[in-house]
Amino acid sequence: LYSGGSRRHAAPNRPNPAHERPPGISLKSLPPLLAVLILLGQPVPGTAQGSGAGDGVRVGISFGGVSTVGLTLEFYRDARSLDLTLGTWSFRDVSVSAVVKQYFGGRAARPFVGAGLWVVAAAPGDDRTGWALVLRAPVGVDWAVADSHALGAVININRGLWVRRANPDDNVPMNKRLVPLPELYYRLGR
Repeated sequence: LYSGGSRRHAAPNRPNPAHERPPGISLKSLPPLLAVLILLGQPVPGTAQGSGAGDGVRVGISFGGVSTVGLTLEFYRDARSLDLTLGTWSFRDVSVSAVVKQYFGGRAARPFVGAGLWVVAAAPGDDRTGWALVLRAPVGVDWAVADSHALGAVININRGLWVRRANPDDNVPMNKRLVPLPELYYRLGR
């Protein structure tokens, strides 16, 4: 089919992994994790994120971005925060993200920008665990809808930094283009 030049190494003949149902992350592990996140946020007083908000913690849930669904924990001081997300795309993988964010303005709807890293691990069954390290730059708006409740919309600009594919014979180079991923979230301040 292809003659001359360099060739990419073809994967051995075997069933398409997309049609297999490998064991994954148990749904039983998510409720204890959510309980820990909620308990971490309980003793700290706080308000919706904003300048002059002081120190606080917000817990929440996100849809999109670094995972289909994720649990968030945000530590903030006035207009800056450290945002941690633990999520999954298909309950057969784990996504962990840490982002530093800067909020602007003093109104209920506050724009923000950030920068951080996102690590994804996926175990597709018989192959080794695949890993990816991604640089992430969220740009969005956080809207304080009530005292301690906030909604947000984000566009995450992502760029792959490193990948270890699950199939050791897969030598396809990593695509380093910028990938925008939308995200919506709800946060509760404590």
